[in-house]
Amino acid sequence: MVANVNSPHFSGGANIAIKCPYHTYEQTIAFYRDTLALPLIEEEPEGCIFQFGPVRLWVDRVPNISHADIWLELETNDTDGAAAHLKNHGVPRRDEVEQLREDFDGFWISDPAGVIHLVVGEED
Repeated sequence: MVANVNSPHFSGGANIAIKCPYHTYEQTIAFYRDTLALPLIEEEPEGCIFQFGPVRLWVDRVPNISHADIWLELETNDTDGAAAHLKNHGVPRRDEVEQLREDFDGFWISDPAGVIHLVVGEED
């Protein structure tokens, strides 16, 4: 089989996010910080970032959710091509889940199970 060189390429990104409800946030942070002793990269009122092996684990405090949700990052060499490719394969855009900066090279999708993915262009 010959690879389609015109298709966008995808790979796992450098970030994983746990969107955490308010009622479990403090215990979740304590688990990663105190129990597992993962290195804490950054701490803000609405979230923390831990070093999680080769990736960063973001734990975000999110209002109005009842359970934690895992969000993943995908990198691509061509975000426009990726958007077209994913649309052609029936993958829904989910840009409503979180506002991105206007100049951000990326967009949101979900897999068939509903897992949110941030599709981002390669950094320069």
